[in-house]
Amino acid sequence: MTSPATIQPPTFRDGRLSSPSCERNRGPILDVLQRILPQKGLVLEIAAGSGQHATYFSAALPHLGWQPTDQSTSNLVSIDSWAAAMRAEGCGLEQLRPARALDVCDLPWLVFRAEAVVCINMIHISPWESTCCLMEGAGHVLPKGGVLYTYGPYLIDGQQTAESNARFDLWLKDRDPRHGIRDMAEVGAEAARHGLTLREVIAMPSNNFSLVFEKG
Repeated sequence: MTSPATIQPPTFRDGRLSSPSCERNRGPILDVLQRILPQKGLVLEIAAGSGQHATYFSAALPHLGWQPTDQSTSNLVSIDSWAAAMRAEGCGLEQLRPARALDVCDLPWLVFRAEAVVCINMIHISPWESTCCLMEGAGHVLPKGGVLYTYGPYLIDGQQTAESNARFDLWLKDRDPRHGIRDMAEVGAEAARHGLTLREVIAMPSNNFSLVFEKG
């Protein structure tokens, strides 16, 4: 298995999964996405998880098509259930597409072109191979000037940026030795192998970072 590990949050009766971290970080992430994403086109979300991000961002960015994907069946159900629940409350979400199954390392991806790729909290909970596949896949689907956005904790020059991240890293590796917080420079170097340049690093709450890559 090459896709991220699944840490299952509580479940609603309709199949929705609820992640408290999604509720906490969605506002700061949206602030960045509103600035860096294109004014039109399709956003491909990799490892969309519960779907809370996909529905929230799609509602806030109605000018963009949004394609959520994940390799977990329960996550795919949750994504579509969140969309159905929001639509039942009167939120149109016309641009949010049905969730589709995608393992990041099953190349080429099922979507052949997207103006932007978004990947939140995957890199540290998956093998390094998944990061390599993310960069290769994004390099194929993005046009020149297209954006890849990643979010999560990172090492800087091989060093943890907070004691809490160091503890989290040990916990991740204890669950699966292939997982762990990656070095920002190594991620950037892998991206560069596939024509993606790290254009911006943005410090985020809770010792996380937003990385913005551009297809050259």
